[in-house]
Amino acid sequence: MGGKRNLCSLLLLALLMSCTNGESPYRFYDWNVTYGDIYPLGVKQRGILINGQFPGPQIESVTNDNLIISVFNSLDEPFLISWNGVQQRRNSWQDGVYGTNCPIPPGQNFTYVLQVKDQIGSYFYSPSLAFHKAAGGFGGIKILSRPVIPVPFPPPAGDFTILAGDWYKQNHTDLKAILDGGHDLPFPDGLLINGRGSNGNTFTVDQGKTYRFRISNVGLTTSINFRIQGHKMLLVEVEGTHTLQNIYDSLDIHLGQSYSVLVTADQPPQDYYIVVSTRFTSQILIFSLDVDFLWSEILF
Repeated sequence: MGGKRNLCSLLLLALLMSCTNGESPYRFYDWNVTYGDIYPLGVKQRGILINGQFPGPQIESVTNDNLIISVFNSLDEPFLISWNGVQQRRNSWQDGVYGTNCPIPPGQNFTYVLQVKDQIGSYFYSPSLAFHKAAGGFGGIKILSRPVIPVPFPPPAGDFTILAGDWYKQNHTDLKAILDGGHDLPFPDGLLINGRGSNGNTFTVDQGKTYRFRISNVGLTTSINFRIQGHKMLLVEVEGTHTLQNIYDSLDIHLGQSYSVLVTADQPPQDYYIVVSTRFTSQILIFSLDVDFLWSEILF
């Protein structure tokens, strides 16, 4: 009898240890990278799509998650993806930068194995070879805090990603040739939000509730200014760090930067605008979205 009890105790101890030392969750993504027709500024262009999407699919994860991202390159040239702001701890060969990461040959795949260890916040991914970023291939990365770790603000009613930046009507190969010839890029032709120009985007909100907007500058050459007409923005996170919570009417967001703001839908129902404009440029590009602010939804 004593032997059976000891055996049961050992099995229970082993079970508890296995639970305690269990791995963090795994999230699996299968991506196919192709060329396809896009019309971000109303002109047909050859864009880079991921699973047929421009921008690409968003990565949604939680601190310490293991991300297994299998990327199949269906382009006719080598391709790499870089994870802007995501820390590569002892695995720099996963960062998607030429020199530490071998390009994915045409018709081949590569599986990125990343762990978002001790990270939270807003980031994005984008191509890192051959000026492919000028054709697309980018998308958002959201890393939430683990449920046991509190964040310094109440949970928002919704969580939206905004990928904004400058854009050119020229093909990315033409832009690359300009740079390879030792010349500066021309002034951009327009600004995009989530891959769209004047045809806009839609976010649904409820009157009086507070929402989180994750804003990244995914452009090529210019800083941008972001604002929402008639609304204040409470800054709560910058590239994975919770900040002092200051209130702003507008925010300057430089190339590659990502911010999180909280916005409360506390204004009377009427038309408002989300406005993105270039900063520190001799010419000014302004992109505004007509906002139809209703009691139940806000249209961008």
